[in-house]
Amino acid sequence: MKTLRRNLLLGAAALGSVRSIAPGRAQTGLSFKAIAFDGFPIIDPRPVAARAEEIFPGRGAALMHAWRTRQFEYTWLRTLSRRYADFWQVTREALVVSAKATGLELTADRRDHLMQAFLELKVWPDVEAALRELKARGVRMAFLANPTERMLEAPLRNSGLDGLLEPPLSVDRVQAYKPDPRAYQMGLDAFGLKRDEIAFAASASWDAAGAKAFGYPSFWVNREKLPVESLGVEPDGIGDGMADLVKFVLV
Repeated sequence: MKTLRRNLLLGAAALGSVRSIAPGRAQTGLSFKAIAFDGFPIIDPRPVAARAEEIFPGRGAALMHAWRTRQFEYTWLRTLSRRYADFWQVTREALVVSAKATGLELTADRRDHLMQAFLELKVWPDVEAALRELKARGVRMAFLANPTERMLEAPLRNSGLDGLLEPPLSVDRVQAYKPDPRAYQMGLDAFGLKRDEIAFAASASWDAAGAKAFGYPSFWVNREKLPVESLGVEPDGIGDGMADLVKFVLV
């Protein structure tokens, strides 16, 4: 938190307010030297929901709501109890319990078909242009996210974007899920940079808050236009797509 107080970043509470520059950076042409990405500013998860609706017509949305909730509850509970399991296992277990809770018959084939969807995902339509522009400007980029390396690498490969990001920083490396500080520390260790030189791009308000509390300038890619969570800290920038993130990062 002390690091954050020293960073004279301009908070952006409204969509479209996407710039903040630390002192002394204007001459470099970059606000930040690197970006640590959560998975879902880049990965488009909508096909998972579409498959759930295909398998359970009229009930897919209810399943997805329960599944997402338990998925993240399980990551936090496992971190607190020091009983780590990787995100693939957590996601599968959350699916099984959520199907029972919503009264749906989840056969092994249906379970596997839903899980396979995560390995068939691609990136959001606005991602390629943004990543290529950032790469051309010399910004280093890597995932810093809960999913396994396989789950993070597959959407880039499926979209023909291999090589644009550095090796993914899956929480498997530290066996602690975000917002545990051990997870965010991976960015400092991998990039070899200071906290205020790394922008953290989140897909959820709680993750942006966790990254900022750790000391990263944070940007929330708020595609669903949700309200900011009341967690005592707010993102330094908010936008509804990758183009807004590019404006935040580049002078």
